[in-house]
Amino acid sequence: MRVRAVEVSGVSMLPALRPGDRLLVLAGGAVAAGDLVVARHPREPERLIVKRAAHRAGDGWWLESDNQRAPGRQDSWDFDAVPDALVLGRVAARYWPAPRLFRVR
Repeated sequence: MRVRAVEVSGVSMLPALRPGDRLLVLAGGAVAAGDLVVARHPREPERLIVKRAAHRAGDGWWLESDNQRAPGRQDSWDFDAVPDALVLGRVAARYWPAPRLFRVR
């Protein structure tokens, strides 16, 4: 498994994640409902998104924002389930800022 670092931008994952949080992502790691994941946006594949895997939906995942009222938020309610091939991995930990360090499943 590979580890990848990503930085959160936007407020769609408040209160769990804030803009500027830096995350370690296990690329290719098994995903379960409730996990935070990083995926390619289905309509803008060069853009990465951080969302919560709500449930399996066919050959992909229904991904949701924690903060549904965030301005400009986009998730599966807007673009449907995200194919497995676009889900890059599961968030394993937030490593920055240090005082808010946490480990995910």
